[in-house]
Amino acid sequence: MGLWRLNADTLARSRFVISPLAETFACLKLLHAGDPAHPGEHEWLRTHLPAYRAWLAAEPVTARLVRAGLGREWIADFLTPTPRDGEGFGDGVARVRATHPDIARAHLRTALAGPLPAELDRDDLPERAAVLLERVWEATVEPSWERRRRVLEADVVARTAQVSRGGWASVLDDLRPGRTRWLGKNLLQINLHEYPPREISGAELLLVPVTVQRAGWVAWEDGVRYAAVYPCSGALADAGTRTVPYALDALLGTTRAEVLTLLASPMSTTQLTAVTGQGLGSVGRHLKVLREAGLVERRRAGRSVLYARTAAGDVLVEAPGRAGSRRTAADGPTRTAPSIQA
Repeated sequence: MGLWRLNADTLARSRFVISPLAETFACLKLLHAGDPAHPGEHEWLRTHLPAYRAWLAAEPVTARLVRAGLGREWIADFLTPTPRDGEGFGDGVARVRATHPDIARAHLRTALAGPLPAELDRDDLPERAAVLLERVWEATVEPSWERRRRVLEADVVARTAQVSRGGWASVLDDLRPGRTRWLGKNLLQINLHEYPPREISGAELLLVPVTVQRAGWVAWEDGVRYAAVYPCSGALADAGTRTVPYALDALLGTTRAEVLTLLASPMSTTQLTAVTGQGLGSVGRHLKVLREAGLVERRRAGRSVLYARTAAGDVLVEAPGRAGSRRTAADGPTRTAPSIQA
């Protein structure tokens, strides 16, 4: 398994970072795989995959670059520079474009675990990669970025609250269950690959959510910055469609039931507004009724006021014997060293 050894100071200074470039690369991975994890991703692929494939058909060198760079175990790491706090998409893709051609070729050989195909032995690989990422960003991510960003922020807020309840170990275990795991004795299992422990004490440890549910990788700038990219909570990522039990719908009404269903993880009113597509006033009224009924509680986490289900709310949502469910739709679009498939 891939292991990172980190001291208490590094763990205590760990933080979540939202990266437009990471979200774009995750969407590229989804387009490449064509394998949706839920109905929202299926609809997204139905909308964007034909144009993506047509564009690659007209750009055979770029198509070969994608196949080579997204290897089974290794990603060509110049495609996924380690995220930086507050970095916009333009600055991130500029780092891809600035890669030296020799380095890009070396990274592709690593991803391929073999020699470089003759058609990729050229100097314009970083430029082609940057243009590819720009195209994915402009066509499939940027139009819905504000909504995606709020969904990612909701995940960060929920996991930050989880740190306060169960410590960092509970959060690390939950990033990618079965892959990431806190082993104790300063060891973090970061993936299932068989590599010796890597010492990262004293460096930055960044946790980077993306909305694509089967995406995940790690990247680092040796001794400086290490990042684990993980899929955000499924209920938040599948923002385009959501299932509400019929009985709960009949009891509370569709929109109020949807709010209660989402609050398995703590969220603010702003985040609920972003995820549900409801207005801020509407969300506030639903939260007031749910609080008065004892189904939701309110608490503060730093500067944020978060809402979460109470035990009574959990019982109501998870009650057995539900005859069926109703699917609800939210507003808006659905939603340096090796980079390893996490």
